[in-house]
Amino acid sequence: MRYVVLVVFLMIVASLGSALFFMYRDQSGSNRAVKALAIRVGLSIALFLFLMAGYYFGYIPGRLS
Repeated sequence: MRYVVLVVFLMIVASLGSALFFMYRDQSGSNRAVKALAIRVGLSIALFLFLMAGYYFGYIPGRLS
């Protein structure tokens, strides 16, 4: 579970970096930066839902007091 979360988080950071790169390098008519940011948002929502489902099904244990 830990490795899946780490890989998705690295994909989110890579998408953010590619959006920054496209923002600086592309012409004004290109929309590759917008697509990269949309992918980042989608990955972030998927990671959140994955973590919530993992907690619900018991793959991520809760803290004991």
